[in-house]
Amino acid sequence: MQVYESLQKLLQRYHWIVPGYITGGESRSKEKARLRKGISILVATPGRLLDHLKNTSSFLYSNLHWIVFDEADRIFELGCGKEVEEILDHLGSRKNIHVNKDNAISSFGFPQQNLLFSATLNEKVTHFAKISLENPIMIGLDAGNSALEFQPTERGRFLEHDINDEVHPIQKENNFSIADYKIPSQLVQSYVQAPCGSRLTVLFSVLKYLFERESFEKILVLFSTCDAVDFHYSLFGGFKFSSESESRPEHLFLKCKIFRLHGSMKPEDRRTTFQAFKTEKLALLLSTDIAARGLDFPKVRCIIQYDPPGEAIEYVHRVGRTARLGERGDSLLFLQPTETDYLQDLQNHGVSLTEYPLVKVLDSFPVRGRKQFVEKLVSLESHSWIMFLQRAVESFIAAEPGMMKLAQKAFCSWVRAYTAHRGALKRIFVVKKLHLGHVAKSFALKQQPSVVGKSFKKQVKKRKRDSKQDVSSSKKRTL
Repeated sequence: MQVYESLQKLLQRYHWIVPGYITGGESRSKEKARLRKGISILVATPGRLLDHLKNTSSFLYSNLHWIVFDEADRIFELGCGKEVEEILDHLGSRKNIHVNKDNAISSFGFPQQNLLFSATLNEKVTHFAKISLENPIMIGLDAGNSALEFQPTERGRFLEHDINDEVHPIQKENNFSIADYKIPSQLVQSYVQAPCGSRLTVLFSVLKYLFERESFEKILVLFSTCDAVDFHYSLFGGFKFSSESESRPEHLFLKCKIFRLHGSMKPEDRRTTFQAFKTEKLALLLSTDIAARGLDFPKVRCIIQYDPPGEAIEYVHRVGRTARLGERGDSLLFLQPTETDYLQDLQNHGVSLTEYPLVKVLDSFPVRGRKQFVEKLVSLESHSWIMFLQRAVESFIAAEPGMMKLAQKAFCSWVRAYTAHRGALKRIFVVKKLHLGHVAKSFALKQQPSVVGKSFKKQVKKRKRDSKQDVSSSKKRTL
């Protein structure tokens, strides 16, 4: 949709060039009608494009000149590799498929050209290049943002490479390994170290501070699960508050438009959110990683990664939603005290973060009876503002049955997502170090949901039982 809208603007004066799009979730009959009328530039998702190639007889592509695969690495990460290979077979663009010469060159005399764009290079993208590109040229950007042409490797393969969002890996010695990541100099990167039980109130406080005192126009907050997005969306949009130092009635804690975006939403709802957030001047978007790549939202001043990303490259893609085209931007990464080794992982890739002045932010909120001069804060949880806000949010959740269910559901999915970290990240995000009572507090639950607690304990007991059986069986074999 984003590419299609850009095409519409570019082609206003060229009425004979007709753009169009096809995507999953749309009406196939309406798409068939558009394809039958004729489209000059077609923007498509892999699954729906393959569907029409197989089943729509009126979809003619004999004069196809260009095939562009954007976000090639992401296509394979989402499991669309097989579909892409079938698309190449249908279009006669796969290298190991014999193509008739008349089909390879259009009636206008233009040879078919394939382009592959990717912000990162890995083995899957290399395989993609091998099956789809014929004697290609690799194009990238050096540190000075000047175009350069890489020399061929031993296999004679190149890759058309796009540096996306002014955030890209610096390549070493013409191979596809990733070393350092180059990030815009105008991006201010920070992290906040918040105990698990205080994460929610810290996020609440930071958002209010940025909107009211820093006058940020748009903020994007990224979560690990759809349920967490739904819970925080309902909470932020409905939580009313009145400070102990104020005599006026309760008012909304966050005074801005709030939107949500995740993959479980209906396509029309996602499009509505996408368009509305783009046009709003003061807005907050809560999203999963569906908004972490490819989307271009103007005037997004701050990216808050409430749930840490997986690999370091995912962090780079996330912060690429701000500080675009020379504009200023801020990023804030939330970490628990047990997760601070993640900073070293980023440092190994040339990404360094500074600690966010959280205590200064918390001290800016008035609370009656608080000591004005505190030399040293014993712990973040004991801060008077955090304690006061936590009680207020917990009371709000307890009084709303609907919110209680959303919080419990978000709690369950968050714990499952936390256990899904893979590879070297498992030593940083250790599920055994989680205190489920504190996790429940981060969703404003006064008590840990019993169902999750029991199932979690059953899993632990099962693992211990299995390990004991393995030990006993090994002893028997030894005897």
